[in-house]
Amino acid sequence: MNQPAALAGYAAQPVAARMQNHGSHMVKVAMQSGQDLFARPGSMVAYEGFVQYEANPPAVRQMASQWLTGEHNPLMLCRGDGLLYLADYGADVVCVNLAEESLSVNGTNLLAFDAHLQWGVERVKGLAKFAGQGLFNVGVRGTGWVALTSRGAPIVVDCGRGEDETYVDPDALVAWSSGLKMKGKRSMKAGALIGRGSGEAYQIGFSGQGFVVVQPSEDSSDRVRVRG
Repeated sequence: MNQPAALAGYAAQPVAARMQNHGSHMVKVAMQSGQDLFARPGSMVAYEGFVQYEANPPAVRQMASQWLTGEHNPLMLCRGDGLLYLADYGADVVCVNLAEESLSVNGTNLLAFDAHLQWGVERVKGLAKFAGQGLFNVGVRGTGWVALTSRGAPIVVDCGRGEDETYVDPDALVAWSSGLKMKGKRSMKAGALIGRGSGEAYQIGFSGQGFVVVQPSEDSSDRVRVRG
C-alpha cells in the first residue's frame, strides 16, 4: 500500500549522524555492530533491522542500588544493526555530541547514551541543603552521543559568554558541563519569581566555561534523590 500523501512529512529521513532527532519528541539512533547503546527501559518505540535488548546488564547492576528512578532496571543495553527510535512519553529530546567532554545529567532526564562512554552515578555536591536528602546525577564523559529529555522545549545557556553568573532553579535543571563552578543562593522574598515554596526561593549559580540545559518545568517530583 502506498503511503498517503498527508503522511509524507512524517516519514523517516536519511541517516545523517549516529544520533539525531526525528521531530522534537523522538530520537533516531543508527545502530551498528560493536556500537552498543544504553537507553531508558521502555523508551523503544520502533526499530528497523536487527536490534537486541538486555535489561539490567552487569555494568548497570553495579550502580542500581544508588539509582532510585522508581524503575526496576534503570538502563537497558541495546546492540545490533539497524535504526532504533526512542522516546519518553512525548517529552522533548535533545541530542548532545560530546568531544572529549563531560556532562552531568539529572538521572530522570537521561534517555540514552553511547555505551563506550565513561559514566557513573555521582552525588551532586552542594545541593543537599536545597533538596533535603541530596541529589545525584549521572556523569557521562568521553567522545560520543547522549540523548536528554526535557519537559517542554529547553533552553541551553552558555555560561562562558560573560562575567555574570547564571542562576537556575534546581528543579528545572536537566544537565550541565561538569567543569562549571557551582554555588547556592537563597532568596527570602515572599514574592520571589524563581522557585516554589512558602516565601523562600533557591537557585544554583553556575560560572566558568560550559553550558547549562534548563527545562520549562519546576516539578520537584521529577528529581531523583539518594539515600542519606
